[in-house]
Order: sequence, then structure tokens, then C-alpha cells
Amino acid sequence: MKIAVLSDIHSNVFALDAVIQDVKRHSVDLKANLGDILYGPVAPKATFELLMEHDFITISGNQDRQIYESTDEEIESNPTMQFILDDLGSKPLEWMKSLPFDKQVNEGVYFCHGTPKNDLVYLLEDVSRGYALLRSDNEILDLLAGQKSKLICCGHTHTPRAVNLSSGQLIVNPGSVGLQAYTDEEPVIHSMENFTHHASYSIVEKVDSKWVVQNIKVPYNYQRAVNESKKRNRSDWVHFLSTGRRI
Repeated sequence: MKIAVLSDIHSNVFALDAVIQDVKRHSVDLKANLGDILYGPVAPKATFELLMEHDFITISGNQDRQIYESTDEEIESNPTMQFILDDLGSKPLEWMKSLPFDKQVNEGVYFCHGTPKNDLVYLLEDVSRGYALLRSDNEILDLLAGQKSKLICCGHTHTPRAVNLSSGQLIVNPGSVGLQAYTDEEPVIHSMENFTHHASYSIVEKVDSKWVVQNIKVPYNYQRAVNESKKRNRSDWVHFLSTGRRI
């Protein structure tokens, strides 16, 4: 089995298109999209339309829920959310509502966005110091909450990693297709940085009963995403997209 694992597209259709073209080189059996798909100031509807042209196993992320669960007050206080809703229309919202929380592909392969129990929690990273540190083996096993699959793919942190656990399990985070840095206030103020503007995804292939992981950085015309972010007055996204660094 050979899987292309994508996550955290965040409305960046330009990065997504480059990644899809790159995936074609690898003759995969399965394409996975691990959530946080359409939230962002770049091109939500165009991202949805491109995804609909391809066969992905897709699960929901926390910011997918944030879109269709947004209240009037949240929309009024967040111009980006208003743009997203205006741009999308009803069909993409209904699609997002239909997405599963997670996916047990087979006995040995499992997909989630955050952890198997919570799409807001980072499975691999501890950010209590304001930056990402890899959690201990025991912490990760606790967060897996009994999920026993040998290959577990997660997203959410935009940080590409492959982590072997004492249980014999392999955890793969492919990084982010569409946003290579960000700062968040939950659970504490912290920043994630990848120090590049390249889109990120992973190829995971079973070879002689073992999983082989290849994280791939794909160049794309990030200036087009920057220009769209400028139109929405998102100078933070302009910086994140251009540099892959925190502000």
C-alpha cells in the first residue's frame, strides 16, 4: 500500500494544485486529506472545487467545524470568516458537515486530525513553552487512547514528523499543504514554523511489511496566495506564506 497524506490546506488552492501534480509522480493507491481544508483568506471555494475533481479520503479538522459552527458574533468580529462564508456558498458547507471525525482505513491504518479523541489537541507536540517540543513516548500513547493501528496519520500542527513509539506504532504528520507558519493563542500563545514557503505532504509506503515515510516539500507560486491574502488585509498570512516563520 502506498498513501499520499495531505493535511491543513487552509484554502491555499495554489499549494494544493502543486501538491496534486507532484502526487501523480508516485502512483499511489490512496490519497488522504486530514482536515483544516477551507479556512483561510486565499481561495476557499476554488480549493473545494479542485478537491472535488480528485478522489481523496477526507476527514474533518477543527477549523472546518469552526466555519459551519460560527455564530453571528464570531462572523461579525472576524472579516476572514465573513469572506470564507461569502465565497463558499452552501454546497461546500454541507460537504464539510458530512465529513467524518476520523477514518479507520483498515486494521492497520488510521487517520485523525488532532488526536483520536479531540481535533483541538496536538498529538505529537507540547507547546506549553510557546514553541513545539516533541511529547514523550508515554504522553503520545496516552493521547492515542487505545488506538492500536500500526500506522497513524495526523495533522493539525503543520509540522512534518515521523515518530516511532515503543508500542511498535508509527505516527506520521505530513505537515501543511497551505500554511507553513502560524501563531495561536490556544492552549497557550505559541508559534509553529517550518522556515520555508514550500508546500508539504508525505508519501507513506509499506515495503516488506514496514512503513517507509518520505516527506516532500513542493515549490509553488506562493506569491499568488500572498496576493489573495493581501486583498483580505491579512498581513500575518502574507508573512507566514512568504517566509514560513513567525512574526
